[in-house]
Amino acid sequence: MSETLKPSHNPNQKPCVLVTGGAGYIGSHAVLALKDAGWPVAVIDNLTTGFRFAVPDDVPFYEGDVADAALLTRIFEEQGVRAIMHFAGSIVVPESVADPLKYYHNNTAKSRALIDAAVAAGVPHFIFSSTAATYGVPEVSPVNEDTPRVPINPYGWSKLMTEQMLADTSFAHDLNFCVLRYFNVAGADPAGRSGQSTDGATHLIKVALEAALGKRSSVAVFGTDYDTPDGTGVRDYIHVSDLAAAHVLALGALIDQPERSLTMNCGYGRGFSVLDVLDAVDRVTNLTIERSMEPRRAGDPGSLISDPSRIRSTIPWEPKHDDLDTIIAHALQWERILAEK
Repeated sequence: MSETLKPSHNPNQKPCVLVTGGAGYIGSHAVLALKDAGWPVAVIDNLTTGFRFAVPDDVPFYEGDVADAALLTRIFEEQGVRAIMHFAGSIVVPESVADPLKYYHNNTAKSRALIDAAVAAGVPHFIFSSTAATYGVPEVSPVNEDTPRVPINPYGWSKLMTEQMLADTSFAHDLNFCVLRYFNVAGADPAGRSGQSTDGATHLIKVALEAALGKRSSVAVFGTDYDTPDGTGVRDYIHVSDLAAAHVLALGALIDQPERSLTMNCGYGRGFSVLDVLDAVDRVTNLTIERSMEPRRAGDPGSLISDPSRIRSTIPWEPKHDDLDTIIAHALQWERILAEK
């Protein structure tokens, strides 16, 4: 646990941002994006799925739980925290179906405790890592932020409940927030500083690269009879570094207009099928992945693509890595770095 790097009292300095789950996949990229943009940052992570090596040595790190009110109070005081980016939580959809109470505990109850601590300490800005799973199986694609939210699993519900808590809390207290609903996050830091390190990950590009590198025998394709160009599911893949950049810009928007809260989709607005992705992995690695055609999984929509109009009109977000081969190449680079750790 770091006791160093006390906050400066220079009034011109940007305020400290506490990143929960900052040792995890997306959170660690947010930490890098904040640092690169000159924001003081601190991290809390219980390291259940995160990795200590993912947090830079010069970032104050606290190993602990986001529901630990006493620890949060100490962090807020020691670091001068004025904003929270909340990534900590559980994210595996099938697991949420098998163990729903874990998800309502980790994602909903603990988020409630974190929001409560933020209100008690007067932390005015909160950015929440939400998900396109809140839309369930939408009747339209692309989906915008006003598409009905009808989750079909506890993971989606646990996130939607936290969105509602933030909206209600913002109405009652001096807290503004930004909900960012992610589509399919992939890739890794282009400079090789972080990437997806979780064992047994379920994300398609991660799984496909593990198969290409011999860590898996094949890749399962769940469903080949969807109403899509090639019959396989279509998803909107967003580079994790572009997603992290959106968080930094959203933070600036909250600070600039403290009376306003935001809810925005995070995607590129175009989709690739499962077979498109596997073909791209073959192309980037110059290898051929064995594909196992399997029945559909219950509840998987045929197509889930974001309408990014709102985020593009609200913040000056200009993605730098909107290219499937680039996303895969950066993820491949990280897999090779990870093999050496």
